[in-house]
Amino acid sequence: MGKDPQSKVIREFSSGGAVFKESNGQALWLLARTMPSDIFPDPVWRLPKGWIDDAGEGIPGPMASGKIKADEASLRDTALREVREEGGVKAEIIEKIGSSKYFYTFPGKGRILKFVTFYLMKWVSDLPEGFDGETSEIAWLPYNEAYERLSFDREKEVLVKAKDLLALVA
Repeated sequence: MGKDPQSKVIREFSSGGAVFKESNGQALWLLARTMPSDIFPDPVWRLPKGWIDDAGEGIPGPMASGKIKADEASLRDTALREVREEGGVKAEIIEKIGSSKYFYTFPGKGRILKFVTFYLMKWVSDLPEGFDGETSEIAWLPYNEAYERLSFDREKEVLVKAKDLLALVA
């Protein structure tokens, strides 16, 4: 008897950002709402993030799958790219927040242990092309509203760390 393929744990590595901008003396935080899909029909509010690299057709690349260790430059470049793509904004990295890890189940793949490195970022400008097709809308929200709207507890923890870090570097 073989092992159930659904019991295998796959590792994935991503990077993203907690982006803020100043408005009337307060920080507003960028959230992106996912586009509904066949696999995930219920949209969620999230921080922009994504695989470090991909091999095409929804397959993580060698760094995103852990076959090659990602260096700091790759993590930073990915975070900036994902903020551009999913948030529709250009941002600059202020400080590394840290990494978050969690399990989730992806239909057809099984259990995935996801590692996401997040950075505190400051908004620079909106991009004329806006956000990509993974995002249905974005919102700039004060901290309390952003915290409540985020769909995942791990990302709420990242937002808390981002707010605390911002208070230290401001």
